[in-house]
Amino acid sequence: MNFLACDLGGTKVLLGIFERVINDDSPKLLFKKKYMSSDWNSFELILEDFLKNECKNITYPSSACFAVAGPLSDNNAKIMNLSWNISGNKLKNKFKFEQCELINDFAVQIYGIPFLKNNQYSIIQNGTQTEGTNNYLHAIVGAGTGLGIARGLISKNKVKVLASEGGHVEYSPKSELELELKIWLKNYLKVERISCERIISGTGLSRIAEWRLSKPDAKNHPLQKYLKEIKIFDNLRKELPEKICNLSKEGDQLMIEVERIWVGAYASFLGDIALQELCFGGLWISGGTASKHFKNFKSDLFMKQFFDKGRLKDILKTIPIKVILDEEFGLFSAACRAKMLLKTE
Repeated sequence: MNFLACDLGGTKVLLGIFERVINDDSPKLLFKKKYMSSDWNSFELILEDFLKNECKNITYPSSACFAVAGPLSDNNAKIMNLSWNISGNKLKNKFKFEQCELINDFAVQIYGIPFLKNNQYSIIQNGTQTEGTNNYLHAIVGAGTGLGIARGLISKNKVKVLASEGGHVEYSPKSELELELKIWLKNYLKVERISCERIISGTGLSRIAEWRLSKPDAKNHPLQKYLKEIKIFDNLRKELPEKICNLSKEGDQLMIEVERIWVGAYASFLGDIALQELCFGGLWISGGTASKHFKNFKSDLFMKQFFDKGRLKDILKTIPIKVILDEEFGLFSAACRAKMLLKTE
C-alpha cells in the first residue's frame, strides 16, 4: 500500500511516494521529485502534475501528509511567502485520498523520531534514564531559515505532537559582546525586541557577520564587497551563511569569531529548552544547519555553553542529545505520519 508525503516550503516543494513494507516500521521511498514553488501558481497544480505524470505505473497513494511552512487552522494552511491557501479537505476530495492531513513542517518531525535508522542521526550525549523521570518526552529544535521547536510524547509507536513557537522568545545576551550585538540588531532592523530566531538561524548567522563587519577593523574584509551587492540584490543574502562557514574553515579570524558567537548562542538556547522541557526522551537538533554544523555541536565551546546553567547543570548531563543528519528528514517524517494515517481507515 502506497502513501504520499510532502515537505512544502516557501522556496521549494518536495514530494515523495512511499510504500509500507512488511517487517519494517520505516517507510520505504519509491521516488521523489522537487519543484520550485515560484514556478507554479498554486500547490494544487504541482500536486496534479506529480500524481498524473510521475505516478502512472504505481499504486495510487491511499493517504497523504503535507508538512507546510505556515500557520495552520482546522486542516487549512496559508503559505505566507507565496500567498497560497491550502485546504486539506479540498485536497482529499479532489485527489481521492482516503486520509489527508496538513501539519506544521517542524512539528511533523516528531512523527519521524520513532522510525529513525542509525544512519539518519548521531548521538552527542547518551544521557541516563532515571526511574520516575519522563522518558517519553522529546524536544526537537532546528535552526534553518528560522528557528523551529516542537515537542512530543513518544511511547513505542504512539506519538502525540505538542507544537511550540519557542523560537520567538526574547533573546537574552550572556556577555557584553552579545549585548552589543543585540542593541546593534535592534537599530539595524528597526524593531523593539530581538527574538532568539533573529540570532539562532541561518539568517541570524548572516546578521552576526554583518554586525561584525560593521566594525572599523573589518573595513578591508573580503566580504565587504559582497555586503554591498546584497544591498542591491537581496536574494544573494541566502548564500551568505555558506560563505561565512567556508571562510571560517579556511581560517578567517573574523568569521571564526562570528561562528563561535552563533554556536555559543545556539548551545545556550538548547540548554534552556532542555531545562524547560525536561525532555529525558531526547533533545534532538534538526533543521537545515544541523548536518553542516555537526562538528560544532561536538565542540568544547558548544558543550560548555550548553551546560552553563549554574546549579542545574547536572540535570543537563542526564538528557540525551542527538543530531539529525538526514537533510530530508521533513519529508521522511511526513511519510511516517502518512503511514500512521493508513491505520485509521
